[in-house]
Amino acid sequence: MTGANSVLGKVQLILEAFGPDDEHLSLTELSRRSGVAKASVHRLAQELLQWGVLERRGSDYWLGIRLFEIGQRVPRQRILRDAARPYMEDLFQATGETIHLAVPDGREVLYLEKVSGHSQVSRPSRVAGRMPMHCTATGKVLLAFGPRSLVDEVLASPLERFTPHTVSTPGLLLHELGRARANGYAVEYEQTRVGYVSVAIPLTGATGLTTGALSITAPLYRADVEKYAGLLAMVGRRITKTVSALHSASEL
Repeated sequence: MTGANSVLGKVQLILEAFGPDDEHLSLTELSRRSGVAKASVHRLAQELLQWGVLERRGSDYWLGIRLFEIGQRVPRQRILRDAARPYMEDLFQATGETIHLAVPDGREVLYLEKVSGHSQVSRPSRVAGRMPMHCTATGKVLLAFGPRSLVDEVLASPLERFTPHTVSTPGLLLHELGRARANGYAVEYEQTRVGYVSVAIPLTGATGLTTGALSITAPLYRADVEKYAGLLAMVGRRITKTVSALHSASEL
């Protein structure tokens, strides 16, 4: 891990001071959140502005477009997202519900892509947003079909409650994971947001290992879990073939 006293360590702290809901931060707030002296934040910010990693509007700082540009070059996520996006649009047309593509990152799921209508679920998910694994359908399916070490890591941490329905004990979570493995998909009822249900399947990469998850999220009153599971399974097989083809093409 980069040391907090090194230049790169301070840059990391400054950039990570921006939370999911922060569009811009003042110099004072960047210093407070990062723990880096204001003079150092100001000096490093000038270089980050030149690189395009930060932008400045008035007296506040924003994350720069250069970060987005670099992020689009990450091969694993780009190939998976490019392969899944057309099928996500097909799922949205077939169901009218919100479609998510997620990958594991530590004990959380990271959303790579989202397809939804104007009146669809806007929170808690967003592209580049994160949620804990234990309470999301995408997270549960990644745990169910991923390495046991990841399950152990999640179980070693407190299982935060988001709603009265959130699974918060290791025994219940293990039961849900076993059911997901048996069914081939995971279901989450009102565990991240009251009134909503999500269904997710695992996605495998060219090596056959689980690399991501695809889900459908809908209001509980109109959700059809069996239908969603069937559609996801059909689409998942097609995405796996597309990912394999894209990997082969990239190696030529």
